[in-house]
Amino acid sequence: MSGAPSRPPVAARPVTTFIRRSPRMNDSQSAAWRRLGDRFLVPGLARGSMTPLFVPQPPIDLDAIFGHPAPLLVEIGTGSGENLAAVAGERPEWNLLGFEVYAKVLGSTMSRLERAGCTNVRLIDGDAVTGLQHLLAPGSISELHTYFPDPWHKSRHAKRRLVNDDFAQLVATRLVPGGLWRLATDWPDYAAHIRKVFGSLPQFENVYPGGAPRDGTRPVTKFEARAVSEGRTVTDFVYARIGQVQP
Repeated sequence: MSGAPSRPPVAARPVTTFIRRSPRMNDSQSAAWRRLGDRFLVPGLARGSMTPLFVPQPPIDLDAIFGHPAPLLVEIGTGSGENLAAVAGERPEWNLLGFEVYAKVLGSTMSRLERAGCTNVRLIDGDAVTGLQHLLAPGSISELHTYFPDPWHKSRHAKRRLVNDDFAQLVATRLVPGGLWRLATDWPDYAAHIRKVFGSLPQFENVYPGGAPRDGTRPVTKFEARAVSEGRTVTDFVYARIGQVQP
């Protein structure tokens, strides 16, 4: 008796920290991609079947991408580029790298960077989690910014939060000893979640146990201003990498 033909197992869909959104760009964003993509976007990156996710590959050559060695600051989620542009102006001797999964957002970011005259910023069109894992070498990041990540309030979605034990362990391998991870959220439950995650990680020290001051370089975006106008308090965190970096 013949049975039904066997089928290969279906690979589990990876858990991502972002949701799919329309890639449709407005005219100015499309024009920015055409005009500025070669200047700001890191080319030649290998991706999986889920386009925003990166696959194993040699780490990118940061000295070649930026043209010179310098401390590296990474931002996860560029928004429309306000923070990147501000930090680039404050730290011209640093290299800045921004991760963003939404093409239309990157179009806006590139336009802002051009208007600000930024020459020390590069952008990666794709997922920051697999990007840190496959594109950046251990001990390559001097500072990481994660401002207002998606809070994923529902308990069934909590596994999609960017800040979790696994990702924090990954970041610990990518930060240099003494490197800083700056975070901010406008949701109390996410602030409590961040404290819980870092409370169990011996690789990090809370630089401001009593509460971190707001980073004066970070501009107040429309998003943050709206959160404050709606009565939510913004909580900042600064954690320092301690100990030796392990691959």
